[in-house]
Amino acid sequence: MVTTIEKKKAPPLPSPPRRAPHRRSSRSNKRAARWSKATPYLLLIPAIIFELIVHIGPMIVGLWMSLIQLTQFYITNWSAAPFVGLKNFAVLVDFNSVVGKTLLNSFVVTLLFTILVVGFSFLLGLGGALVLQRKFLGRGALRALFLIPYALPAYTGIITWKFMFQRDNGLFNEIIVNVLHLTNDKPFWLLGTNAFFAIVIVSIWQLWPFAFLMTTAAMQSIPGELYEAAAIDGASVWQQVRHITMGMLKPINSVLLLLLFLWTFRDFNTPFVLYGPTAPPAADLINIHIYGTSFINWNFGVGSAMAVLLMLFLVLVAGIWAIWRRKVV
Repeated sequence: MVTTIEKKKAPPLPSPPRRAPHRRSSRSNKRAARWSKATPYLLLIPAIIFELIVHIGPMIVGLWMSLIQLTQFYITNWSAAPFVGLKNFAVLVDFNSVVGKTLLNSFVVTLLFTILVVGFSFLLGLGGALVLQRKFLGRGALRALFLIPYALPAYTGIITWKFMFQRDNGLFNEIIVNVLHLTNDKPFWLLGTNAFFAIVIVSIWQLWPFAFLMTTAAMQSIPGELYEAAAIDGASVWQQVRHITMGMLKPINSVLLLLLFLWTFRDFNTPFVLYGPTAPPAADLINIHIYGTSFINWNFGVGSAMAVLLMLFLVLVAGIWAIWRRKVV
């Protein structure tokens, strides 16, 4: 007789009791998620406030001033100045009037000045960067020498050039008259037509190191293997510069030209230090013209209207550049 021994199964262990979700931890997690989303916007608040105070606020005030007849009679009480609407702008675009003619002359002078300064500064900066692209003895010293005009304070450099342009004791006339014997009479460089060439020379001397610095930095990102492969394929130095260097620098050069144009067109320091508050007609740049209208003739309404037109012109230039860059670059 076979007996079967049945094994009793052990009872299952009781499962640990489930803990109810901690309400405080869930709330803290939600709070942390909210703070993480809001932190970028909170960090932007000081920058936005600073931007409103420094840029947007003066722009709004300048736009309001361009719509009122703010002259010396109302300078102590701006609220009493009569509202004239677009009358100040109508005076400026009337080129048959004296105000319109002088503004048009200032605009043409500024445009020609900007084209010359930007063109020569860009070419000098690009040429200097190409010369110093390859390693050779003394390259670091030349780079430091080229950047001296950019490192010097603007007023120091311009005042030095002002002394050099003096008629009787200036270095320019000393070289032209006594060294090179190009002329017998010492020309005036800060008066008449020569004032335009003087300010162009000073501005190029100030601006071209920035173009050199930007172009040199951009050239560091061009792989050397491209030049080696081009040389093996028989490309000349000019072909390498044209197709490799200029091709790779095209996006940088487009931005650089825009910055140079905007900075040069609204330049105020150079003409003001060279000629004072009233520049000769040949060097009457538009910013110094606006300054004279506002703070010498005490016609702040018309001066503000000029500033608004200048801002609109520069915005138009930047917009045209953006459209062109989207299609070409």
